[in-house]
Amino acid sequence: EEKGIDFEVIKYLEVPPTADELKALLVELKLDARALMRTFEAPYKDNNLDDESLSEDDLIQAMIANPILIERPIVKTSKGAAIGRPPENILAII
Repeated sequence: EEKGIDFEVIKYLEVPPTADELKALLVELKLDARALMRTFEAPYKDNNLDDESLSEDDLIQAMIANPILIERPIVKTSKGAAIGRPPENILAII
């Protein structure tokens, strides 16, 4: 808003992304699934998601089932995508 850029807020806690949407986002962010996860949230610990034997698909399904696990905010522009924590991360793509 401070930069005068129009944007759309996607409330994925209310409408979780699909597996395909998450996979595409991971490619844009150049991250693996675990790097997009909020590892301090209860569902991460409760579901033993720290288990290194879990596959990317397992972790993606966990984020779909428990969208609170997805790091936020995520900002996408025509220049790319970035996790907005810290906010300075998005300066390169706006």
